Amino acid sequence: MPQQVGKIVVTGAAGFIGSHLVDRLLADGAVRVVGLDNFSRGRLENVAQLGNEPRLELIQGDVRNRSAVTAAVAGASVVYHLAAQSTVMGGVREIGYTFETNVCGTFNVLRAAAEHGVPRVVFASSREVYGEPIALPVDEESPLVPINSYGASKVAGEAYCRAFRREFGLQTVVLRLANVYGKRDVGRVIPLWLQQARARHDLSVYGCKQVIDFVWVGQVVDALVRASTVNGPVPPINIGSGTGTRIVDLARRIARLSDGQVRVRLEPARSMEVTRYIASIDRMRQILEIEPLLDPLGNLTELVPAPTVAVG
Repeated sequence: MPQQVGKIVVTGAAGFIGSHLVDRLLADGAVRVVGLDNFSRGRLENVAQLGNEPRLELIQGDVRNRSAVTAAVAGASVVYHLAAQSTVMGGVREIGYTFETNVCGTFNVLRAAAEHGVPRVVFASSREVYGEPIALPVDEESPLVPINSYGASKVAGEAYCRAFRREFGLQTVVLRLANVYGKRDVGRVIPLWLQQARARHDLSVYGCKQVIDFVWVGQVVDALVRASTVNGPVPPINIGSGTGTRIVDLARRIARLSDGQVRVRLEPARSMEVTRYIASIDRMRQILEIEPLLDPLGNLTELVPAPTVAVG
């Protein structure tokens, strides 16, 4: 893949995925990275290790603010748009913020990119755009019928990506991320269960029939970087493992990693959550040349603190 040059912009740069992407861009030799984050979910500690990095400019700003977006995007060679209200339950609690950030914010990023001649925008979409799929695995031509506000906001963001590509020639790449996990994540099922297991609290599974596709954050960063450099118009691409994990099996696996000191409790399913999703990853393999891990949850042990060894 060609080396990225010039100014690179990452919205949501202090967030879970964004901070890992910033790490990778700088490690790969990026000349200048500008990060934009309102620190709603992003945290300074995620980029603290880069505090003395002269190639990184971190701006506290909001994608809902057009002037902040314009200032960040002007002169960029590529924009990675990750800033979002990024959880299903957050979308339920803050439906207005979800729309303003995920839809209006995405529009602001695309408009600024088009106005300033940015060659490419990579948009982090979600598997939530599919809603409850008709069949598994889910390929990119499946209908987009979201069942929650978060998924609906991502469908709207994708629609604007298509419109700006047709109307203004802005090269946009849409990546539909499965359930991403890794260090620095907060508020989603794996970090929540790990936290509860460490505190010896039972793990509640809402709907034991859920089957979810989990993907390691390192592979998602690989996909983002490659999506920014691949040649030609690029269709939407699922980023996942291509393997389904029963949510109850995930809970039991985390319980085992915690020395079996917690129990798994089954609770009624929540209506806003998709119960089945496994990604078809043919495009990921063919276009981005990324192969899935043999065990999608093989990196789970990296998130479990090493046991404390008593001295004396």
